Amino acid sequence: MYDPLVHPFPDHHQPDPDSYWLKVGNEVPADDGPLAGDLSVDVAIIGGGYTGLSAALALARDHGIKATVLEARSSAWGCSGRNGSFARISGGRVPWSSLVKTYGPDTARAYFHELRQGLDTVRDLIATGGIACDKQPDGVYKVATFGTHANALRREEKLYNDILGYPARYVDAGGLHGVHEGPESHGALYLPDGFSLNPLELARGLHRMARSHGARIHINSPVTGWMREGNTHRLVTPTGIVRAKRVIVATNGYTSSRLHTRLAARVLPVHSQIIVTAPMSHAQVEASLPSGKCMFDTRELLFYYRRLPDNRMLFGGRSAISGNDAAAPRHRQYLYSAMTRKFPALAGIAVEHWWGGWVAVTRNSLPFCYQVPGMGEVFTAGGYAGSGVSFSIHLGTKIALMAAGRPFETGAAFLTREPERYPFASFIRLGQWMAYRWLHAKDAREARRAG
Repeated sequence: MYDPLVHPFPDHHQPDPDSYWLKVGNEVPADDGPLAGDLSVDVAIIGGGYTGLSAALALARDHGIKATVLEARSSAWGCSGRNGSFARISGGRVPWSSLVKTYGPDTARAYFHELRQGLDTVRDLIATGGIACDKQPDGVYKVATFGTHANALRREEKLYNDILGYPARYVDAGGLHGVHEGPESHGALYLPDGFSLNPLELARGLHRMARSHGARIHINSPVTGWMREGNTHRLVTPTGIVRAKRVIVATNGYTSSRLHTRLAARVLPVHSQIIVTAPMSHAQVEASLPSGKCMFDTRELLFYYRRLPDNRMLFGGRSAISGNDAAAPRHRQYLYSAMTRKFPALAGIAVEHWWGGWVAVTRNSLPFCYQVPGMGEVFTAGGYAGSGVSFSIHLGTKIALMAAGRPFETGAAFLTREPERYPFASFIRLGQWMAYRWLHAKDAREARRAG
């Protein structure tokens, strides 16, 4: 498996994931094939996921710049086409209470406004682009895994209401009947905005829209070399060369440490995995997730899950550390055990799909969108920490704005700062392993307290 800390790029020999989204997907959109020969462009975009496709669309539609996208494999081959499918008011992994404490209420409100705009951006693109991505009704539940977590959700409800001005609502355990069943249903925070969809079809819709406005999308065209020639960037692929005045880097969790030294160690690629079951019986649906809303829990290493339209269970979480280890069966079993612990009625159900992908986590666990210092007109965005379906598309429009010569003005100033490097990059996976052990221990301690 491709590992951003090990391999220079995901080449064409890398297999496609065993993804449910690929199974139910529609026609693959037309592209411009691998790059052939030399090309000079105004803007080159490295990466054909949500951020890169959104930037290509915005540049062409809003700024009259027809960008060239260089994608190592195929559009949305990374996490844009293999994620858990939740479009929410989210980005990064910092609790709102911590963010308010660190940056203050005004900055927190400004950030929340950006995140909310991100969800509105996705709604608008689905509507105006006629993207058939199986969008589901709104509604998100953050479910208390243990009874001791309920009070924290009540405090979070108050923060949403009083500081962010958002109508989050606490639902007690009794109110979850008919929504979320099972022994890990101790109350929930209900967020009225946010929906699930088919993430691969969303990306394919962006792809079609970008090309319809004049963007070029070259698949199987990984950037294998990057040099400066005065004010021009020379991007080398296996079959061609692009000379660009401006470059957008939109590789997020798939950013190889070898792409450019200035970008190395700014994000930690974290592997997230998903299982999808065989269709559930009516009795199993009623005993697990009668609702089809977006769900995630309150564990330190949380799980996210939903009932799919064909009554399968999608269940995801984090376990593997390296790409070399990601295919080990114990990671599949880890998700299955967590799912059946949460929903005992699913014990024995078959798993028909199991896949994973790399999400990007910064040192401060917050996203970024900035002009890279010391590299001329190079811009990058990412760091969504597995919560970027909507915000990655939003920041794609902002990074396009910057590449078109206009500023990204936001009250959440931390978004436009270069992320700090992870120290001791050679030992970063050891640190991640230790962090996982600690978080698992905290979850186990909570489980023991709960009896």
